[in-house]
Amino acid sequence: MIEIEIEPVWRFRRREDAQSMQIMLDFLAEIRSSGKITAAADRAHVSYRHAWNLIEKWSEFFDMPLVVRRQGSGTSLTPFGDKLVWAGQRLEARLRPLLQNLSQELETEINQMLPHGPLVLRVHASHGFAVPKLRELLAQEPGLDVDFRYVSNQNSLVSLAHDGCDLAGMHLPQGELRKRAIAASKGWLTPGIHRVIGFVTREVGLIVARGNPLGITTVERLLDPQVRFVNRDPDSGTRLLFDQMLAQHRLDASQINGYEHGEFTHAAVAAYVASGMADVAFGVEAAARQFELDFVRLLSEDYFFVCHKDILELDAVKRILKIMQGQEFHAAISQVPGYRVKDPGVIKTIGQVFRSE
Repeated sequence: MIEIEIEPVWRFRRREDAQSMQIMLDFLAEIRSSGKITAAADRAHVSYRHAWNLIEKWSEFFDMPLVVRRQGSGTSLTPFGDKLVWAGQRLEARLRPLLQNLSQELETEINQMLPHGPLVLRVHASHGFAVPKLRELLAQEPGLDVDFRYVSNQNSLVSLAHDGCDLAGMHLPQGELRKRAIAASKGWLTPGIHRVIGFVTREVGLIVARGNPLGITTVERLLDPQVRFVNRDPDSGTRLLFDQMLAQHRLDASQINGYEHGEFTHAAVAAYVASGMADVAFGVEAAARQFELDFVRLLSEDYFFVCHKDILELDAVKRILKIMQGQEFHAAISQVPGYRVKDPGVIKTIGQVFRSE
């Protein structure tokens, strides 16, 4: 099978200079993390001398230092160097799912034209932290080619209804908001022909700066005009859940500073908080921990897959269920903060899952 990887490249250009400068932001991120240029050089597979030449070249281009060395305390980034790294991490969090979708689209087109192409199963699911873990394990399966696209909660059900995918990932909150979420999905599922495959649960809440300096512990606190909020994109299931929570508490979204600013992934909103561009976001705990932020839990969600019952007999589906039930998947999820397996690979009816609690 042919695999395709698409990665962003950062090039900076001055108006008065036709030449551009490529900056390895992951190289600078390693310096920030380890405090050692040697560690960054080793990871980039370059010599220490070449690493220093790169740093000096970049600093000369910007006419501003990117790192500073202190006797006995290692190397750290300057405020400008730190700003570059945070910009790169925000871009990575925002673009990675989109680039993965594009690479998957190209992979599918190319592999379908090759002789003796592998078996293809189409999966549409929202981007989180458990789904990429499953995707990694599926990629290791010989002869099993999974066309994996990241789409919103509602769009995955639309794809399933129009035969655009075989497995549709979605999530429902536990507790009082479950009834509202079920109503939003009404009309796309038929109990007689659809089935649910258990997967994981995840913790959802407020992502705040380390130490929670503004004391943000409730959604009511978001109405303070001094609190800067970064939202998820309007089509995401998490955005829908947030709006349902605001309705539950009878809060006016227009009073939230930053409500109109939406990002595509949980990691992207967490990166905004970590870089100081926002004070709080609504998302999963794993995103907060990824950027060493604090997290205020508000509720739990069940994440699962929906499918037509007829495909459960396909060999490809049976292999996926076996992977979900396997120890390797359980071990991978146990390392993701705020996630835990819940009946992974277990088949249930619509009535068993889509019911108010």
